Amino acid sequence: MQIFLINLPDAVERRKFQKDQLTKLGLEYTILDATSVEDISEATYKKHYFDWQRPLRKTEVACYYSHRSAWDRVIKSRKPALILEDDALLSLCVPELLDNLNDIENSDLINLENAYRKKFVSRSHIDISCNSKLIRLYQDRNGAAGYILWPSGANKLIQLEKNNGIGLADAHITSCHTLNAYQVEPSPIIQYDQCNNYNVQIPYLKVFSSSTVSVRDNYRGGTYFILKRLFYQLKLALRQLYILTKSQRRYISIRNSDFNV
Repeated sequence: MQIFLINLPDAVERRKFQKDQLTKLGLEYTILDATSVEDISEATYKKHYFDWQRPLRKTEVACYYSHRSAWDRVIKSRKPALILEDDALLSLCVPELLDNLNDIENSDLINLENAYRKKFVSRSHIDISCNSKLIRLYQDRNGAAGYILWPSGANKLIQLEKNNGIGLADAHITSCHTLNAYQVEPSPIIQYDQCNNYNVQIPYLKVFSSSTVSVRDNYRGGTYFILKRLFYQLKLALRQLYILTKSQRRYISIRNSDFNV
């Protein structure tokens, strides 16, 4: 399976770590230079300023466009791809899982990441390689550091942009309810900043903090954005009530031994 690694060219340490990590796992990959704030024109920024639940910052618009470039590559190639941010920590199971998941049918997206938040998932599962399982993902909340995307899924994400504008990259993905999405459990990918939450001991990662690709802040904006956020939360609450009839809300496990090596 093709792998696209999103990384800013000046994030040299992260690029080196990812090259070492992916090479050690025997995985071939293509580096996609992440979109920087300098690449976002004022016209593009103004176009998207009001798209989300609060004013988007240029860093967040750039992050979205970084993922958008990967989606375009998936569509062009007509094949699924694992899309990684540069703070993704991969377990030893990833190569075997990629071989197993490459031919999964009727899927738009498979999430490999865990970010220590409950998800709405199916009660049933499919057994897959590496003593793992594949479960239907009805509602995620955050995280875009490691996911497999099919051309059908990329088209749906781009259609959502055309209909509703953009948001934070992970929020855009989790709000695309037309996706046939799945989750791998135990999760074989976490972000660096989740190591403490999952008791994954990787001392040499202490030099890294948050992703150079994904950037969040807590600024909420004025009345317009408050109302927009309340409307979104209402829609989300109604959706969650609906999917509770066929799902359960729970944390997704990881297997520490796959990371602590």
